[in-house]
Amino acid sequence: MYAVFSTGGKQYRARTGDIIKVEKLEAEQGATVELDRVLMVGEGQEIQVGSPFLAGGKVTAKVVEHGRGDKIRIIKFKRRKHHMKSQGHRQYFTALEITGIEAGSAVTGEAAEKTAKKAVTKKAAAKKKVARKASAKKATAKKAAVKKAPAAKAESPDSTPED
Repeated sequence: MYAVFSTGGKQYRARTGDIIKVEKLEAEQGATVELDRVLMVGEGQEIQVGSPFLAGGKVTAKVVEHGRGDKIRIIKFKRRKHHMKSQGHRQYFTALEITGIEAGSAVTGEAAEKTAKKAVTKKAAAKKKVARKASAKKATAKKAAVKKAPAAKAESPDSTPED
């Protein structure tokens, strides 16, 4: 069984027993952490996908250690100017050992239908208002164009065409 969950603005795929490094969490070493932002749970051919999260789904993990990652070097360089600026950064992390995965249920049924119906009715109402306003503006524009059309002048037979 595996789970895809979100923490620290990133998504991770893990199985029971895996040790993963996530963004730093405020938990002491040896403490148990519950991650409830589960996006997907799968086992064999059965996959449950949330929209966006699974209701009741959670991943439990034990904090193994806190630490800092490898140094990332940032170098800014301008050619022919004898200018080079160097900087480094080490990101804090928390190592977690996944101890359990609980599959909840995807947000479906009445709750999902109610939210979908509300969104559809709001969009439909907005479209109707916009359509009414646009049709009213078009009708006034057409009437004005018809009124402004100049009358055709009749040519007199006495006039000679100029070349």
